[in-house]
Amino acid sequence: MTQLYDFEVTGIDGDKVGLEQYQGKVLLIVNVASKCGFTPQYKGLQALYEKYHDRGLEILGFPCNQFGSQEPGDEAQIKEFCSLNYDVSFPMFSKVDVNGTNAAPLYDSLKKAAPGLLGSTSIKWNFTKFLVSRDGQKITRFGPTATPASLEAAIEKLL
Repeated sequence: MTQLYDFEVTGIDGDKVGLEQYQGKVLLIVNVASKCGFTPQYKGLQALYEKYHDRGLEILGFPCNQFGSQEPGDEAQIKEFCSLNYDVSFPMFSKVDVNGTNAAPLYDSLKKAAPGLLGSTSIKWNFTKFLVSRDGQKITRFGPTATPASLEAAIEKLL
């Protein structure tokens, strides 16, 4: 079975990023979008990053255009939007699919490890969050309506 840290993803600037560099960190992996009702969660995600990064939290943002075409821009536009509107400093990555035959392998793995309601593996909307323990073994899924602030207790337990 592939471990979380075996995956390689593409950074928002096009560089290859091996997830092994995040071993030993608590990860919050989020599929994001710029034109979604949940887009203001970027502010809360950035606040979590600023509060907990020094204690070992990494937030990984993966833009996705699969839900209502709410991430239509290219990577440069997404990066600019996040910087200008939310001062995002956590790592952002290239656009991915999170469901279907073209889903990023990382997301296939996350969905299997932490199914949604009633065992569903598909992701239902933007800003679905996966909280991953430092050893990569415990993965918890939170739906889009779970605000970043509501995750603080769960993050604290893993730090």
